[in-house]
Amino acid sequence: MPVLISNNETDSKQLSNGVMTQPLINKSLVGSEFIELDRWSMDENACLIIDILATDLMWIQLLSGAATLTGSEGNNQLTTSHMVFLPPGFKGLLTAQKNTTVLAGKVPNAAKYDADLLSNPPRFHCVNWRQEPVLDSEHDARKRIYLVTPTLFGTKAVKGEMIIYPPGTVGSNHHHEGAEHFQYMISGRGTAYLSEKPVEIEAGDTLYNYENERHYFINDSDQDMVFVEYFVPADCKTVWVDEQLICAWLPSGQNIDGGKPVRQIDAHSSAETINPKGV
Repeated sequence: MPVLISNNETDSKQLSNGVMTQPLINKSLVGSEFIELDRWSMDENACLIIDILATDLMWIQLLSGAATLTGSEGNNQLTTSHMVFLPPGFKGLLTAQKNTTVLAGKVPNAAKYDADLLSNPPRFHCVNWRQEPVLDSEHDARKRIYLVTPTLFGTKAVKGEMIIYPPGTVGSNHHHEGAEHFQYMISGRGTAYLSEKPVEIEAGDTLYNYENERHYFINDSDQDMVFVEYFVPADCKTVWVDEQLICAWLPSGQNIDGGKPVRQIDAHSSAETINPKGV
């Protein structure tokens, strides 16, 4: 059964002066070692040393505030529009420019999921996801923005995306084979159906899904429901309860702000086991 970690369910602890961390996914919480997820709360001007093991990879996304990341890859100014991929061995310093909240994901022993990781390690990347292409769902009003993909970050150990459900939108019931994954609720609220059992979810909640767990979502609120979801590894199979509702994603030709996206992703189906070109 999937595990729901509510917004304030776990206790925070201090990482450094002015920095607190709240565990959302780890082995003790979900009984799995595929993914670790933490939420950092940083006071203005607080600093956090980031030191990634040579066997791990990590990504960070600002949920609020602004920060500067300095280190071996120079200085990077970060806002809530940025997704930062931190490769094995990365060392840096994250400094909050104001009170800042950070979602920090990690894949321990990432070479288990990507045979080329050690011989051809991925590089550091900082991506503005607001400039990335928006894909429209063929059957409903959902929108998808890819955040972490083999094309963007050069590894098949993890894949992530942002999904937007306008009010009244219903997704299709399905499960995944070959990967575990989670959803983190960015904003809004709705209902997750887990093996057909309804569970209310809202901003700040985390839902961890094992292989073969049927699930789908309904936005039964009056505002957009937005979540990010990440799969480990990237390549997996999606199986729908109703095969007529297999989800196809179509290029909108725009980014989330209505401008021209920085790259092209062709139409494709979520049923494709291997990531399509551009993803």
